[in-house]
Amino acid sequence: MRDVETRPKRYERLIVLALLLASLPLILGFFLLVLSSFSTEMVTNLDPGSFHPTLGNWINLFQGKIATTGGIRVNIWRITLNTLVVALGVAGVVTGVSALAGYSLSRIDFRGRKTMMVLLLVLHAFPGVALIVGVYLLYRLTFPQNYEVVGLYSFAYVILARAALEIPMSIWLMKGFFDTIPWEFEWSGIIDGASRITVWRKIMLPLIKPGILAVALFAFLAGWQDIIYVRTFLVYPTLATFIEANIEAEYSHMPLIAAAGTFYLLPTIIFFITAQQLLLQGYSGGIKG
Repeated sequence: MRDVETRPKRYERLIVLALLLASLPLILGFFLLVLSSFSTEMVTNLDPGSFHPTLGNWINLFQGKIATTGGIRVNIWRITLNTLVVALGVAGVVTGVSALAGYSLSRIDFRGRKTMMVLLLVLHAFPGVALIVGVYLLYRLTFPQNYEVVGLYSFAYVILARAALEIPMSIWLMKGFFDTIPWEFEWSGIIDGASRITVWRKIMLPLIKPGILAVALFAFLAGWQDIIYVRTFLVYPTLATFIEANIEAEYSHMPLIAAAGTFYLLPTIIFFITAQQLLLQGYSGGIKG
């Protein structure tokens, strides 16, 4: 009996150890990045002598200085705002569309339903890079003639283009959450005279709050981390394109860029630390469907 109880624990320890060993290079890279952001020089190894502590990198970053001379300045808060607009826009579009489509696929038996579900999986299989040519062609065809709205148009276009990549899988996740809700909840609302949209808004959505938050979180991180679509279509820089553009610039102070990279990682780290259970519920709920 003891062997039966201890054997799974041994396997769990081996799995955890294997995961830690596989993740060690990544963890070490992030650790050196954070150390470099608080050092006067880049820390490329674990030698304590290469670390010279300072807060100057963070002070210069928040003041917009990206060169040791201070001659080149940027508004880091404006760049952060651009990143937030894209991330929140993607999260809003993906969450709204997937909540409506997921409910329809879960609760309504309409013609072409199975075909649509298969097509959603096919669309999710296409990488975003493979679609960039067609998306760029559509961008040029719809480019506004009034240059005063080009900036607003570029924001709207990159949000919709990036959201389109996240919507197929998000719909499947939302459908999985709707599938777990008993029909009795919905029938009670319909019997009381509520319409489908009212049942969806007042009864169904409150019951799948973990799914909504999980989908919104995944979509936000997708918009926050995107670089290909943002660099191609957005006329304003985001944190990702700012770091990518300055990482090899001659005037850039690399520990300062390390501070920018750490600042860029903060939302992702905070979200994953504070929402681990929510993310697991999101995956399990989607798989059940």
